[in-house]
Amino acid sequence: MQEAVSRSLYSYWNALRGSRPAPKRFEIEPSRIANNLPDAFILERIDAGNVRFRLAGTRIAEVLGLELRGRNLFELFDAEDRRTLQDQMDIVAARCAVGVFQIAASSDDGMTAAFEILILPLTHTRDSVERFLGSVAPVDKPGWLGSLPLTKRKLIHHEIIWPDGSPAFAEHSTQAQVPVLHRQREARIVRSARRQFRVYDGGLNQFGDDR
Repeated sequence: MQEAVSRSLYSYWNALRGSRPAPKRFEIEPSRIANNLPDAFILERIDAGNVRFRLAGTRIAEVLGLELRGRNLFELFDAEDRRTLQDQMDIVAARCAVGVFQIAASSDDGMTAAFEILILPLTHTRDSVERFLGSVAPVDKPGWLGSLPLTKRKLIHHEIIWPDGSPAFAEHSTQAQVPVLHRQREARIVRSARRQFRVYDGGLNQFGDDR
């Protein structure tokens, strides 16, 4: 996580969950993340192919030039990126992992800006993950940002972070391969340009209702 918005929201989520794999949706208090609300969103997982925006902050709509509420996250991307995102969201939902994505969004006349997207799992009425708290933050802030609709989006980097150092809910996962990770340290799987790395960070990171 590079952006301050992402780190702040992750810190709140991580403290709220305590020793659990993830906090419950109704435990999210907007007043506690007031500074991040314009950049934050709530997703609802309808099924494996439909994860829709229930809420999206005003600054997200401003910088992307796009109203997200009610839209399916996957439909914002082309077929190849859609499959990657679906696979990543399956891991986030099944194992209470944290997803970090970097995308490039461009206008029709070729102006491009990079964004970091954070996705954090939330349990809902049952113990399964059916909601997600997240944020969208520009990596750089060109002067024209917010004045042009960004109509094309490309996934350029993604990683899965295990907050406790190993996957939760692994017995329920349909993934054929479970990473072997140390519990003593936060670990993440990074995929970029067809290469896969397992990275261990030293030390321990401490960091509304949408019915």
